[in-house]
Amino acid sequence: MSVRAQFENSNEIGVFSKLTNSYCLVAIGGSENFYSVFESELGDVIPVVHASIAGTRIIGRLTAGNRRGLLVPSTTTDQELQHLRNSLPDSVAIQRVEERLSALGNVIACNDYVALVHPDLDRETEEIIADVLGVEVFRQTIADNVLVGSYCAISNQGGLVHPRTSVQDQDELSSLLQVPLVAGTINRGSDVIGGGLVVNDWSAFAGLDTTSTELSVIESIFKLHDSEPSAIVRDNKGEEHDIRKMRESLIDDFS
Repeated sequence: MSVRAQFENSNEIGVFSKLTNSYCLVAIGGSENFYSVFESELGDVIPVVHASIAGTRIIGRLTAGNRRGLLVPSTTTDQELQHLRNSLPDSVAIQRVEERLSALGNVIACNDYVALVHPDLDRETEEIIADVLGVEVFRQTIADNVLVGSYCAISNQGGLVHPRTSVQDQDELSSLLQVPLVAGTINRGSDVIGGGLVVNDWSAFAGLDTTSTELSVIESIFKLHDSEPSAIVRDNKGEEHDIRKMRESLIDDFS
């Protein structure tokens, strides 16, 4: 299931949230509507934790994690770290990282098995990623961009990458990640995939500007529909529509 959401008029929900298979972090100070979107989809399955990092709300860009662990920058306060430890499942290891490139979400893209990282990341940080998150680490670029976390979104099912990623690069990245990849956009043509989309193995949340075509690509590559693309989409008034029924009624009208 994929859902559209907005954080205080911003479609960059990947900046204000972090989603994995064992927890979801959302920034403090958002509207109830933003939280309810996440809690209605995830609340019964994984904890939805309200948090800040270094006193800021851009938690999606400052943290990196998967179902095994969460990495936070050295600027994270003791109080914030303790709140995360209290709120996340015991199985999730939380680690502060002393790293010059402190926006960890921009420089690390990972699922539960593989991490792609910025080519200039410290060797020590690379070892922490492998140890805490339990993943293989590869230094990569995406469409010649070093901010791998900003320009892709990956799960254990598939991945969406920058629209200008060459077919050769897609094949190389796909063989490293062992999941299918597709080049695409989010939020009506934005190439900053990580900023506008958060995804795990059964759900995805995209910015409110995301078109139905972009949503159907997301549902397809991340295998979010059960067996056929029955995308339920919400319009600007919050009303839900089933794309299949809309298509059938259009066909009836023209026949």
